[in-house]
Amino acid sequence: MFLFHPMDFLILIAFAVSIWAQFRVKSTFNHWTQVANSSGMTGYDAARRMLDNNGLHDVPIEAVPGTLSDHYDPVHRVVRLSEPVYFERSISAISVACHEVGHAIQHQQHYPMLVARHRIFPLVNFTSGVAPLLLIAGFFFNMSGLLLLGILFFSAAVAFQLITLPVEFNASNRAREVMVSEGFITNQEEQGVAKVLNAAALTYVAAALISLLQLVKYIMIFNNRRE
Repeated sequence: MFLFHPMDFLILIAFAVSIWAQFRVKSTFNHWTQVANSSGMTGYDAARRMLDNNGLHDVPIEAVPGTLSDHYDPVHRVVRLSEPVYFERSISAISVACHEVGHAIQHQQHYPMLVARHRIFPLVNFTSGVAPLLLIAGFFFNMSGLLLLGILFFSAAVAFQLITLPVEFNASNRAREVMVSEGFITNQEEQGVAKVLNAAALTYVAAALISLLQLVKYIMIFNNRRE
């Protein structure tokens, strides 16, 4: 009953899209890593200039191991760039670096969706761990109350992923605008930047789609059990 719900077919398709998105972001990043940007800037150079131009002189930039491990830490107010992004002078490097700085600027300007994501995070950190246990218990013991509570907790995680989407797209838009206006890239290079950033954004879209479809599935099962 639970394993063969009709929604599972859509969820499997969404998983396939997610796997393809992961492959796409890696292949796109690797391709544009081989293409040097015309300004000769490293990822660090671009990030530092973008931070300084927005008055964020006190936000440091750290190099971290790994690939595509780049992120902005809002707690410690640090931009962390993977070593390939930090040191290289490619289209990929400056695209990813400026995207992460986009999050730092969002933080500085109290971008509403980022503020909402920060506020909901402690709740999601708790509910995302408890929701699977409640859902399993609700199905196994046939207890509608536990199932409903599990759905509500899982909804918080879905809401977090949906809120993440405009945060990521906005950071990419900020990055592209600055990179062109400040001369980090030429108009011709913007196409490569767009491909890198759009490929990364697709992974967030796929993840949100999977969670949303799973939520719909749980709600449908819950409603069917009440009838």
